[in-house]
Amino acid sequence: MFKRISISTIITLVLSGLGYYITLPAINIKSKDFWVFLFFVTAVFFISFFFTKLIKNINITNGKIEIEGMKNKGAMPKTKKGKVIFGVIALVVVLVAGAIFVTSSPIFNASKYRNLLKVEEREFSRDISEIKLSQIPVVDRDTATRLGSRKIGEVVELVSQFNVSAYYTQINYKGIPTRVSPLEYADIIKWLGNRSDGVPYYVSIDMATQQTDLVKLDKGMKYLPSEYFGRDLMRHVRFAFPTKMFQSVTFEIDDNGHPYWIVSYYNYTIGFLGGRDIEGIIMVDAVTGEMKNYKVAEVPKWVDTVYDSAMLTKQANYWGSYINGFWNSVFGQKNVVRTTDGYNYIALDDDVWMYTGITSVVDDASNIGFILVNLRTKETRRYTINGAEENSAMSSAEGKVQEKGYKATFPILVNIADTPSYFISLKDNAGLVKAYSFVSVSNYQIVGVSDTIEGASKEYIRLLKSNGVNTDKAESNLSDSEKITLTVVSISSAVVDGNTVYYIKGEDGKIYTAGISVSHSLPFVKVGDILKATVDANLKVIAIE
Repeated sequence: MFKRISISTIITLVLSGLGYYITLPAINIKSKDFWVFLFFVTAVFFISFFFTKLIKNINITNGKIEIEGMKNKGAMPKTKKGKVIFGVIALVVVLVAGAIFVTSSPIFNASKYRNLLKVEEREFSRDISEIKLSQIPVVDRDTATRLGSRKIGEVVELVSQFNVSAYYTQINYKGIPTRVSPLEYADIIKWLGNRSDGVPYYVSIDMATQQTDLVKLDKGMKYLPSEYFGRDLMRHVRFAFPTKMFQSVTFEIDDNGHPYWIVSYYNYTIGFLGGRDIEGIIMVDAVTGEMKNYKVAEVPKWVDTVYDSAMLTKQANYWGSYINGFWNSVFGQKNVVRTTDGYNYIALDDDVWMYTGITSVVDDASNIGFILVNLRTKETRRYTINGAEENSAMSSAEGKVQEKGYKATFPILVNIADTPSYFISLKDNAGLVKAYSFVSVSNYQIVGVSDTIEGASKEYIRLLKSNGVNTDKAESNLSDSEKITLTVVSISSAVVDGNTVYYIKGEDGKIYTAGISVSHSLPFVKVGDILKATVDANLKVIAIE
C-alpha cells in the first residue's frame, strides 16, 4: 500500500505547530496575533511549495522512501479567469476593511468610546479618610525590588537557586497595603534541579512598615511564567482557553495567603475591533494549576487587579477627549481634558484604586481634578480639585532639598486636614529613600520635608495651619503616638539603607527602633538609662526629650 505525502504540507504542519507552541496566539478572528500567525502559516506553505514544486511526491513503500521525478519547470500559465478571481478577492478585502473601520472607529462612535468609563462626581473629603502615619505606604516598586532582593539574600540556599520575580503586585491583604511577588528559577539548570518540588516561597512586603517576609508554602508553586513546557503559565492557560485574548497577568494571594495568577482577557465592545475592554479573568492556582473562569461581575472580592492601568488610562483619555464628539477633540477642543503623565495606587474600601490627575489639553502644569478607578470593578470617581499636577509637586519637593540632589518618587494622594495632599519619597542617587515630603495639591508652595515621615507631617501641618486650615483632626490622626518612660535593658545599632538605626530593648520586653536623626545623643545611650520618648504604633521612636 502506498502513502503519498506532500512535502510542503509536512513542512507547514511541523513549523506551524512549533510556531504555535512558542507564540501561543489566540485562535480568534478578532486577534491581531491570530492573523500574524495565519500569515506565517501561509508564507511557510507557499515558500515550501515553491522550493519543492520540482518534486512531485514522496512515496513510502514498505518502509522505503522514494522521490518521484521532476515537475515541469515552466511558470504557471496566467489566465483571465485568475485575474478576475484576484480582483474579486481584493475588492472583498477592501469592503470588509472599510466596514470594520466604520463600525469600530472613534470618528463614528465617539460617545461609545467615552462611555467605556462611567464617571461619577464625588467629594474628596467624604470618600478618602484622613490617614494615620503608620498607614502611609512608602514602598514603591523600586524599593520593593530592593527589599525583596535583600530578603532572599539572607537565605543562602535560596539565593543560589532562585530570584525574586519582578511582579511585586500591589494588593490589599487583610486591610493592609501589601506588595507580593513569587520567587522564580534562576536559570534552566536550577529549574532542572528544583522542578519536582516547585517554587517554595513568595515575598510579601508591608508597604507602610517595610516589613518583608519570605512566605513558605506547604507545597511549591509549579505553574509560573518562569516554568518551561506544559507548566509554563501562559502555555497552560492557552491550551485550556485557545480562543481567549489575554490582556494582563498579575500575581496575588487570597485571604489565606495561597498564591494565584490572575490572567485577564478582553473582547471588543464597539463594532468589530473597537472599544477593547476586560471581559473576565482566568484564576490559576499557582500550586496545582487548577483554573477557574470568571466574568467581571463574578470575580471574588479578594482579587484586587482585574483591569490593568494602561487600559484604564486609555479609556480615561477617551472619556476626557470625546465629551463633545470626535471632531471637537481634534479642532475646537472645547472642554477636552486628558490624564497627566503618570498614575499611582491607593487603598480604599478594601480595594486597590488607580488614581491619575486630570488636566487641560493645553500644557499648563496644573490639574483640574483627579479620577480614581477601582482595579477590580472599574468603578470610576471624579474629584474636581484645582491645583498642581504631580510633576510640579515632585519638583517642588526636590527644590526643598536641592543641595542634596534627591529625586522624588511619583506621589501618593492622601487626605490631611481635609486637604488633598501629595505624599512623596525622596531618594538619593543610589535609589535609597533619604527624606519624605507632603505637598498641598491646591498650593504646591506648601511643602513639608524631613528625613522622617513624622517630621515631614509636623512641618506640613504647621504650614497648613499658618495658611488658615483647621488642623486639629489632622494632628490627632497623624500623631498616632504616645509618650512613654523607657528604661534601657540593651541597645545595639545597625546600618539600614545607609542610615544608622538603634534597637532599644525596654523593661517591658519590647524592642523599639530609633533613627539617628531622632537624637544625636543616641550613640551615648547605655544600659540602665531612662529615656522619655514618644513612640508610634509600630514601636518606632519619634522623639526623645
